[in-house]
Amino acid sequence: MFIKIAVIAAYAIMIIVVGILGLRKTKSFSDFFLGGGNIGPWMTAFTYGTAYFSAVLFIGFAGKIGWGFGYSGLWIALGNALVGVLGVWWILGWRIKQMSLEYNVHTMAEYFEKRYDSRFLKLFSSSAIFIFFIPYTAAVFMGLSYLFRSTFGIDYTVALIAMGLFTALYLVLGGYKSMTMIDVVFGVIMIFGVLILLVTTISKAGGLANITAGLEAINPKLTEALGPPGLWPLFSLVFLTSVAPFAMPQLVQKFYAIKDKRSIRVGMIASTLFALLIGGIGYFTGATTRFFLNPENSPGAFANGKPVFDALMPELFANIIPESLSIVMLLLILSASMSTLAALVLISSSSFAKDIYAGFINKNVSDRKLTMLMRISSVFFVLLSVILAYLKPSTIVSILGLSWGAIGSVFLGPFLWGLFTKWANKVGAIASAIIGLATCVTLYNIGWSSPEAGTIGMIVSLAACPVFSLLGKK
Repeated sequence: MFIKIAVIAAYAIMIIVVGILGLRKTKSFSDFFLGGGNIGPWMTAFTYGTAYFSAVLFIGFAGKIGWGFGYSGLWIALGNALVGVLGVWWILGWRIKQMSLEYNVHTMAEYFEKRYDSRFLKLFSSSAIFIFFIPYTAAVFMGLSYLFRSTFGIDYTVALIAMGLFTALYLVLGGYKSMTMIDVVFGVIMIFGVLILLVTTISKAGGLANITAGLEAINPKLTEALGPPGLWPLFSLVFLTSVAPFAMPQLVQKFYAIKDKRSIRVGMIASTLFALLIGGIGYFTGATTRFFLNPENSPGAFANGKPVFDALMPELFANIIPESLSIVMLLLILSASMSTLAALVLISSSSFAKDIYAGFINKNVSDRKLTMLMRISSVFFVLLSVILAYLKPSTIVSILGLSWGAIGSVFLGPFLWGLFTKWANKVGAIASAIIGLATCVTLYNIGWSSPEAGTIGMIVSLAACPVFSLLGKK
């Protein structure tokens, strides 16, 4: 236990030091939010990949999807890497950077205002970010708190408060500059962590063939290309987690800040390989929860004989990871989560400070005051997210699905059609954002799963923009 505490303390000190270094280099709002717009390929690749994957993958998604889908959950990892990473970098990367320079914008809401000449769309989209990023951030805090509880025996609430305070401190210091500096370290830790996780899992099971045979004995469909829940639930998960990144503000922001076109090419390859490794191993080990865990040997992962999905992966780690390596797993999840939390908090605080306050309340706010307001907004956003995580309104997968689905439904249609066509107009953009979001939230409220509701909402958003643009033109 002493070694674990010492390692975590050293890890925390490293992050604080990087935050202080970032603080010294942060002289303006552009520095705080975009690192001066001059970030190289490797930093961008790692900050994109580490923002994409967090405790939500390793604790919530890998456990629930692995338990229900078995090996077919690997389709999600493949879709994330080839569509959510390679596709986004290849199709959008340089176009987004050009757009940010052409319109002289820092946020997606600002882009909407200038591209569509719509202050309403700016207000609507920035409000959606602030509202729906709160549950997303809460889901990450929940995953981390579950892990600290299983690893150190720390009370969930105590772990939650500690992580909230630490995240606020780390981000308030240096902003995006600190993020990119530390995300390279986080990325390296994640790579070593998942490799150790893979080797340990296969070794503990006595080989891949044993795992496969064990899953087949439980349910033969767990090892087939299409898992037990069926095609539509699997498709909705792949679509939601792979297509939403085309318009997720915390990922799009990475291209506003990238240095040049060469950086896009290098970063695209690096981030795709990173996603294949992290996502592939994450979902594979999630599938092994059925092999390793049952109510007799892991009572903490079950309630009345039924799995507690958010507790499956922490219990798996406790069962298969040797005590000497458990700290590596903790650092793996911690590294994945800190980068995602920083990205979410930074975007959410900008939606209030830059888009709402500077856009509607005080247009003449000074750069210094705007940067200070960003820091204050960051603390406030973390506080709201911690409160929601304490309430634990649903499973991590449900919370994340609603957040990604809602944001994707608002942004996907207006952003993609506006980026690549000249005829998409204000009527189409507003209609697609409102109808897409309304569809997602309505379906969720009448009982559809959040990934299914989000998938339909995003498809509606994509379809509505050209249709209503045409009607608006007439």
